[in-house]
Amino acid sequence: MTVQSDTRRRPATSASGGPTLVSRLDELKVANSFAELPHEFHTFLQPQPLTNPRLLHANADAAALLGLDPAVLQTPEFLATFSGGRPLPGGRTLAAVYSGHQFGVWAGQLGDGRAHLLGEVLSPTGPLELQLKGSGRTPYSRMGDGRAVLRSSVREYLASEAMAGLGIPTTRALALVVSDDPVYRETVETAAVVTRMSPSFVRFGSFEHWVGRPEQLRILTDYVLDRFYPELKTPADGEPGSWEQAVLRMLREVSRRTAAMVAHWQTAGFCHGVMNTDNMSILGLTIDYGPYGFMDRFQANHVCNHSDTHGRYAWNVQPAVAHWNLYRLGSVFLSLGLQEDDLRSALSGYQQDFLAVYHQNLCRKLGLESWQESDDELVDAWWRLLHEQRADFTLAFRRLATVSQDPGPFLALFKDPESARDWLARYEKRLQSQQLPARERQDSMLRANPLYVLRNHLAQGAIDAAVRGDASEIDTLLMLLREPFTERPGYEHYAQEAPEWAERLEVSCSS
Repeated sequence: MTVQSDTRRRPATSASGGPTLVSRLDELKVANSFAELPHEFHTFLQPQPLTNPRLLHANADAAALLGLDPAVLQTPEFLATFSGGRPLPGGRTLAAVYSGHQFGVWAGQLGDGRAHLLGEVLSPTGPLELQLKGSGRTPYSRMGDGRAVLRSSVREYLASEAMAGLGIPTTRALALVVSDDPVYRETVETAAVVTRMSPSFVRFGSFEHWVGRPEQLRILTDYVLDRFYPELKTPADGEPGSWEQAVLRMLREVSRRTAAMVAHWQTAGFCHGVMNTDNMSILGLTIDYGPYGFMDRFQANHVCNHSDTHGRYAWNVQPAVAHWNLYRLGSVFLSLGLQEDDLRSALSGYQQDFLAVYHQNLCRKLGLESWQESDDELVDAWWRLLHEQRADFTLAFRRLATVSQDPGPFLALFKDPESARDWLARYEKRLQSQQLPARERQDSMLRANPLYVLRNHLAQGAIDAAVRGDASEIDTLLMLLREPFTERPGYEHYAQEAPEWAERLEVSCSS
């Protein structure tokens, strides 16, 4: 889990020196810090369990983060808990309230409309909240049924693990439980429940909910500061030591983490699809996987969400949207007496922070020793080439690593190879200005550019198999996506350009 927390500690070890894994759910150390907030922040209630639930898949890697023995994943107790049939031992199940801006418009009160927080495991790597998604109606469901369909649940289960394999800050997925219960969307589908893990599910919208209610806003702010940013409460030498200054330092750190997260998205070709303020983590994690997509054929203005008819969350505007969302978060603290100029100053480093990670990632992906001012023109020409030629995002970067040995596979990605040759000439001239040996550069680029990403058609293949009760395709994808930079013989199908029919796959807010 790529997030810093004040409560991290070293894992306990057994006599053999390895981590101690608990063999039963009721042996986990469970806390309920969010449940201890005043009643206005949540509603205590139990999930609506699935009928005849079946465990489609359980994630041993995620279980290890909890300090849980993999054998537990196959027990009746595990299935009962993570299908919504029984509480987490020691946990207090609840649904949280929050508000937010959706597609740039204030939507008012929202909340966990189909999610239940089971509790907080005090794991060897720090506290991890466990949350069921698709577990039934809550007071925040509005007109929804509180369910998630198998299709979207498989996509979320795979996506968070794919992002973790790429090193992008994200929630994780522990279990995927299915049922024959009908769920009515565009068509009749079947229900599923995903168990998500995160140090916290507090989001920008959690703060927006308390505008005009300073007492509750301060309680939530203190909770986040105390648990996740305690070091920011202590001023550095020469800095003011007031509570207001601690809040400003927190906003600065949230801005930094958010900028880094989005820079990783951009350089991985990832589109979130629904960057509403209620889908933005206060810890800078990627959360709420719905109509996301990893780009196949590159388009700078690519929109992965079929519901986003105006392109608000296109790939090329994601950095600006994240900055806009941060300003919505910052404006909340005007009601606590913080000054607008101070809030703007706290968020003013966003662009610089974004570019620092963006340039660093591009240097690694392009095999450059360091970023130079003239590289802006080289990269702009690169994006323009990919856009005009509709070249495959992932494979263009990957094959660039070995283009000096054999340019054929790289040039085959472009409808007009001559345009690609022209750019390559500029690129090769740029490489001649540095001292990095060719072999070392190639190896570095192969470690920075994945061969396998969660393309929509691959996810669809896993969904189609899951409908038949077959989790083997999930197993295969997780194996590849956990080490996406390592080429595996026999799996060439998973590293090819998307077939033409994949362009007809649509994902929407119901996905």
